[in-house]
Amino acid sequence: MNKPSDLPLAEPALERAAEARARAAAGTPSSGAAGKPLPHESAALHVAGAAPYTDDLPELAGTLHAALGLSPVAHGTIERLDLDAVRAMPGVVAVFTAKDIPGANECGPLVHDDPILAGEAGATLRYLGQPVFVVVAATREQARRAAALAKKAVVANALPPVLTPEAAHAVGQYVLPPMHVVRGDARAAIAGAPRRLKRRFTLGGQEQFYLEGQISYALPAEGGGMKVLCSTQHPSEMQHTVAHALHRPVHAVQVECRRMGGGFGGKESQSAVFACCAAVAAAKLNRPVKLRVDRDDDFLVTGRRHGFVFDAEVGYDDAGRILGAEVTMVSNAGHSADLSGPVMTRALCHFDNAYWLPHVALHGYSAKTNTQSNTAFRGFGGPQGAFAAEVLLDSIARELELDPLAVRKANFYGTTSSNVTPYGQVIRDNVIHELVDELERTSGYAGRRAAAAAFNAKSAVLKKGVALTPVKFGISFNVVHLNQAGALVHVYTDGTALVNHGGTEMGQGLNTKVAQVVAHELGIPFEHVRCTASDTQKVANTSATAASTGSDLNGKAAEDAARQIRERLVAFAVQKFGGSAGEVRFANGQVALPGGRSMTFADFVNAAYMARVQLWSDGFYATPGLSWDREKMQGNPFFYFAYGAAMSEVLIDTLTGESKVLAAHLLYDAGRSLNPAVDIGQVEGAFIQGMGWLTMEELVWHPQTGLLTTHAPSTYKIPCANDAPAEFVTRLFRAGEADHPADTIHRSKAVGEPPLLLPFSVFLATRDAVSAAGGHRVDPPLAAPATAEAILNAVQVVQAGSLAATPPR
Repeated sequence: MNKPSDLPLAEPALERAAEARARAAAGTPSSGAAGKPLPHESAALHVAGAAPYTDDLPELAGTLHAALGLSPVAHGTIERLDLDAVRAMPGVVAVFTAKDIPGANECGPLVHDDPILAGEAGATLRYLGQPVFVVVAATREQARRAAALAKKAVVANALPPVLTPEAAHAVGQYVLPPMHVVRGDARAAIAGAPRRLKRRFTLGGQEQFYLEGQISYALPAEGGGMKVLCSTQHPSEMQHTVAHALHRPVHAVQVECRRMGGGFGGKESQSAVFACCAAVAAAKLNRPVKLRVDRDDDFLVTGRRHGFVFDAEVGYDDAGRILGAEVTMVSNAGHSADLSGPVMTRALCHFDNAYWLPHVALHGYSAKTNTQSNTAFRGFGGPQGAFAAEVLLDSIARELELDPLAVRKANFYGTTSSNVTPYGQVIRDNVIHELVDELERTSGYAGRRAAAAAFNAKSAVLKKGVALTPVKFGISFNVVHLNQAGALVHVYTDGTALVNHGGTEMGQGLNTKVAQVVAHELGIPFEHVRCTASDTQKVANTSATAASTGSDLNGKAAEDAARQIRERLVAFAVQKFGGSAGEVRFANGQVALPGGRSMTFADFVNAAYMARVQLWSDGFYATPGLSWDREKMQGNPFFYFAYGAAMSEVLIDTLTGESKVLAAHLLYDAGRSLNPAVDIGQVEGAFIQGMGWLTMEELVWHPQTGLLTTHAPSTYKIPCANDAPAEFVTRLFRAGEADHPADTIHRSKAVGEPPLLLPFSVFLATRDAVSAAGGHRVDPPLAAPATAEAILNAVQVVQAGSLAATPPR
């Protein structure tokens, strides 16, 4: 017998039944490509090294290459630019500075505070690595060698830099006004609580480390036009920014991206400086110009995930239930606003994670520092906000000497009450209770905790830790108008189809899923559908492929376009063969017609073409029901929530600080997955990426010069294959039967960002192991990332505290 929580809500169930009847009447296939674990549409090309990226495309005759001359100081003013030596370098064709930009010297995505090039004499230098001039030469090597002279060519009066968010916060230096999310009276709730806890902790940033670096290839076109081949998640934004820089109308600029070798948010807004520099140079010289930056320069020029500092105070009861919480979050925004505003908004709106918090006062400050302007990264502030809640609950459990999972469960959102977020959105799709219960059982959580305790009692040097953490993540852009998408679908007379949509493919499988949707809608094999490059001349005014909305938005738009074609074909079938629309079926490349007739899809569409039936269509989708008051920080910013949980077991060496993840069990709610193979790959990839962020990927700036010293793989370490746990189990929650109230594409759920929060379990298992080194008497002051150094420091603190807490004999 089903439990009440297993039953779908009555109203959505009725809506789905009506939808099914309507689609049946229009000839929708009863089965098709959607939901099948098909391989990535470019998988064969990837493994053969035959998938062309921007730098692989044939270069036109006369192509020149550009490189950027970078600021040698973190803060200062330009006294003069001595560029004669740069111009005299072999192969150099031209050198451009800010005065050579025809239009606006600005590429900020939201606030106009981010220059393309720093400026001329008297201009302010904001960070070490800021682009100051562009060198154009016959070859890339010649351009890079000339640009390297920037250390002498940029003569600057250095000023003291502000390099940390704490320092900027202390002097009130921000890129945006502070933000606040408030519910109830947090101060009174904390004061009246039986127990209270104060904590200050930090969370580092993270480099996107996409395999394909930033690149733009600008090609002058007829009539003053400009085509830019660009590795970007946001072609429309690049189109607008390049047009403004060139002082030309938007229709004069075309941006195209077939695929990226990774993006992770780092190519959402920060592709702009490279696209603009290449386009300005190409326009000035009337020759194609390619700008592909070296990995070190990519690190020095572009921003990354925001690091955060948290000051928190909570009041709680004897079961660990949080009664009141006040948290100040200070992010390192860098030198300009970029996307720091919406990142902080999402951080504040995800502090609650999966927990009911009756009284909260959350304060967000985006600190302005003399470092790279930080930007989007998978999760977009959500992981930072939720991390704070998880650390606090872990500390509460340790203070109460309770199992942290029991404390987490005590704070879970309810399903019919205690189900409103601090920003006012009612949670209608909560499955966290049953999802966590299932993972607790299947991962053997209780047995692992007991075994770890027994191991730790006998092992003086090696210590084990175990943690199980939940995830609730809101899906939609924070900015309402961005939640829209368009698509074009063409059906050819041989029965094949071509689709173009506003999203971009960066390896995540978006094109695969969109092609599956179109194939399903038309009842044709997946192999008969082809996705083409994202192109601003095909689908205009697109949103970034970000916020885990790629499949939700573009899948729905493509479905709309394909459905319009199918409905025209149904009408043609009824007109030609009689009968009713309900008798027409599309499946497996065949069309079942009234009267028991049947034709191949190819023959049928060819007949429709001969009858002058339109075989192409555009489609559009806008996410319904969203609202957000930016001033009050209240509303319904998310269409639905994605859920998941992870259990991790970690081993640490208390003498060296080394750690190893022994086991990880992941359970993720993907709804009715569009492609289980792609989704499981995304969950696992996000887990490893998040694990790297929390355990090894450390960003270090020189405290005097402001140089990012970890600007290459030699100093910045990301996870490799050997870092994945030997016991790595990933499952989709209720695979094949899951449903949820939101009318998403085929009732699937987003899978891009939410799984990145799953490795909180790794950090907290590490924290549990460190705590064991002191007999669980001291709450570990473990910094994130939990590098070997951080673990060793924390172990020394808990061991010293444990000795101090041990009564003398």
